[in-house]
Amino acid sequence: MSQSWLTASGADVILSLHIQPGAKKTEVVGLHGEALKVRLAAPPVDGKANDALVAFLAETLGVTKARVGLVSGASSRAKRLRISDYGVEAAVQRLQGK
Repeated sequence: MSQSWLTASGADVILSLHIQPGAKKTEVVGLHGEALKVRLAAPPVDGKANDALVAFLAETLGVTKARVGLVSGASSRAKRLRISDYGVEAAVQRLQGK
């Protein structure tokens, strides 16, 4: 099962995301090139969008926020996040099911 937006890194999963802040609602909307596109209702001000993204992914994946970490893209729409101790298959099922 090959997903260009998702890679395994040891026991962790790395997600490549394209973020659209300031959207009407927070949701996963499909692919944007090689990344999974996520719309966020939070504005891109003072890290609010990053905080909202971490909270949304933690809830969607059923993990604590402490297990979701920003790897790169703190001030960019293109972001990479690490989900600690999480399986690739579970991530695909939960994120593509949304």
